[in-house]
Amino acid sequence: MSGTAGAPGAPIPGPPAGLDPLTARRRFVTVSFLFWLPIGMSIATGVLLFTDRGMGLAAVAGFFAVHSLTAAAMELPTGGLSDVIGRRAVLATAGLLNVAAFTLFGLASAAWAIALGMALMGCARALSSGPAEAWYVDTVHAHAGPAADLRTGLARGSSATSAALALGTLLGGGLPWLLGRVPGAGEWLTEVTGGHVILLSVPALLGALVEVGFVLYVVSALPEPPRPRATLRGVLGGVPAAIGAGLRLGGRDAVIRRLLLTASTTGAGLAVLELLTPGRAAALMGTAESGAVVFAGLACAGFVCAALGSQLAPLAARSTGSSGRAVLAGRGVVVLGLVLLGVSAGSTSALATAAAGTGFGLAYLGLGIAAPNANDLLHRRVDASGRAAALSVQSLALQLVAAGAGIAFGLLPLGPLPWLLAAAVVLAGALLWVRRTAGNPEGRLPSPLPVVAGSASER
Repeated sequence: MSGTAGAPGAPIPGPPAGLDPLTARRRFVTVSFLFWLPIGMSIATGVLLFTDRGMGLAAVAGFFAVHSLTAAAMELPTGGLSDVIGRRAVLATAGLLNVAAFTLFGLASAAWAIALGMALMGCARALSSGPAEAWYVDTVHAHAGPAADLRTGLARGSSATSAALALGTLLGGGLPWLLGRVPGAGEWLTEVTGGHVILLSVPALLGALVEVGFVLYVVSALPEPPRPRATLRGVLGGVPAAIGAGLRLGGRDAVIRRLLLTASTTGAGLAVLELLTPGRAAALMGTAESGAVVFAGLACAGFVCAALGSQLAPLAARSTGSSGRAVLAGRGVVVLGLVLLGVSAGSTSALATAAAGTGFGLAYLGLGIAAPNANDLLHRRVDASGRAAALSVQSLALQLVAAGAGIAFGLLPLGPLPWLLAAAVVLAGALLWVRRTAGNPEGRLPSPLPVVAGSASER
C-alpha cells in the first residue's frame, strides 16, 4: 500500500475542511438513525418470527449465538479494514450485508438460511462499530483541529441510535398487529408470496428497504479524502497492523486501558438487563405472551432513557468538570439502577414493580450519560490512522464480557444475586475513574497517539 497514510507523525488526512462540523454532525446523526432503525424493528418480532417458522427455542438460541460469535470474531479485522480502505466503503458494505440478512429473515423458513442471516448481521454489526463515528471525528478535526468539541456530536449520535431502537421496537411490534386487524391481510400476503411472507415478516422486509436507503445515503453524504489505492497486498498487510496496534493501545496508555476496562464492565450490566428483564416481565403479567408485550414497551422506554442520557452527556461533563468525571457519574447512575432491580427481585408488589421500572430506566439513563463522554476521551488519545480500530477494541471488550457474563448469570438462581453481582462489576468499573491525574482532568496528551506504525509496503 503506497503513500504515508500510516506513518508515525503523519495521520491519515481528514475529510475536506469545507464540510463544517454542524453539517458533519447532522449526517452522523442521520447515519446512526438509519442503521439502527431496522435492528430496532427486529427486536419485538425476531424470536416470534423464528418460532412461527417452526424453530424451537434451542435453535433460536443457536441463531443468536451465531450472531454474537460472528460479531466478536470480525470486530478487530473489520475495524482495521476501515482504517485501511476508508469509512464509507466499510459502512456501505455493512448496510448491504444487513439488506441480505433482513431479506433472509423475511422470506426464509430453513434453519440454515436464518443462521446465514444471523451471521451476515453479525458481520455487519462488526463492520459498523466504528467507521461512522471515526468519519465524524475525522471531519471535525479536519475543520476545527484536534481540540474541537466532540461531546455534543457524539451525544447526538448516541441519542439517534437510542431513538431509532425505540421507534423501531414500536414499529416492529405494531405493524404485524395493525395488519392483523385488516380482514384477510395475512391470508393475502401468504397466498401471493407462496407462503414465504407472513405478517411477522413485514418488519424484517421493511427493514431491508430502510437499509437500502442507508447505503445510498452513506455513499452520497459521507465524503472522504482520496486515499492511496487499496491493493490486496496492502489490505492484507495493513489490516493486521491496525489490529495489532489496536490491541497494544491499552498496554501503553493508562486512559485507554481504563476505557477498555470500563467497556468490559458495561457488558456485564447489559447482559443482566437483556437476559433477566423479559422473564421478570412474564412473571409480572402471568403469561409469556403478555410479558413479551410489556417487555417491548419497557425496552422502548429504556432506549428513550438512553437517548435522554446521551443528550445530557455534555451537560454532565460541564457540570462535573471533565469527561472522566462524567463517566464516573453516569456509571454511578447505572449502579443505582441495578441495585434497585436487585432489591426488588422476587416480588411483584406495586412497590417492587415501581422500583424495578425506575431501576431499569436509571440503568439506561446512566449508560447514555457515560458512553459519549468515554468516547470523547478515546478520540483524544488516538489519531485518524487507528480510530476505527480503537473503537472496535472497545466494542470487542464489551461483547466478550457480555457473552461470558450472560452465561454466568444464567447459571445463578433467580432473585437479587445476579442483579447485585452485575451492580458490583459496574461499580468496579466506575471506581477506575475516582483517581484522576491532578491538573489534567481530561487525561489529554499534548497530541493524539499515532496508532498504526506504517503500511505494509512501507515496512
